[in-house]
Amino acid sequence: MVRDQAVSAAVEDYAKAIYELEMREGRAQTNALAERIGVTAPSASSMVKRLAEMGLVSYSRYRGARLTEKGRRLALEVIRHHRLLELFLVEELGMSWDQVHAEAEALEHVLSEQVEERIAARLGEPVVDPHGDPIPTVTLEIEEPETRSLQSLEPGERAVFTRVSDSDPAMLRFLAERGIAPGDRLEVVDKQPFDGPLFVRFSGEVEVLGGDLARAMRVQLDRQA
Repeated sequence: MVRDQAVSAAVEDYAKAIYELEMREGRAQTNALAERIGVTAPSASSMVKRLAEMGLVSYSRYRGARLTEKGRRLALEVIRHHRLLELFLVEELGMSWDQVHAEAEALEHVLSEQVEERIAARLGEPVVDPHGDPIPTVTLEIEEPETRSLQSLEPGERAVFTRVSDSDPAMLRFLAERGIAPGDRLEVVDKQPFDGPLFVRFSGEVEVLGGDLARAMRVQLDRQA
């Protein structure tokens, strides 16, 4: 897909953020969108109205925003660029997975379709990025497998760690220092009440994970357990 050159980086950022909120909550409410973008609620509301005028979202005051098909394709194109760039920076340039989000945020808006194609070919047409997030195909199709937060598991449950948010470098460094990565099998050994930490076994080692980190980690129940 060749993006409209008149579309600004801000519009692309909003489309991507709305997509991510839709996946999590069904719709993008203005306050949640403002928090995700890092602007005031009135600024977010103004931009959403602009996106609606561009045919990228449908919006109602009390029900929030949802992407139209046009808006969804724009969001997926930006997401494809972002996730391919993250993987390229890790695999080809040797950057750590906690460093690549900010770089990809800047480069995703200027990446040409020709360079995108070359990066994808160089990486062997990958399907996930370094954080386990699915990469949209060149035709902008994406498979979003159903996952649960690690925080939702109870002691004795086993799962496979599949993906984690790339927006908090400190969390990613914490996991990397302990050798924890998507694809790892795990078992919840203990769970403290009142949003306390989880004690989780990875490859025989028990790690203590705080509530915020456990919520950011997405898992699928281990069918081989």
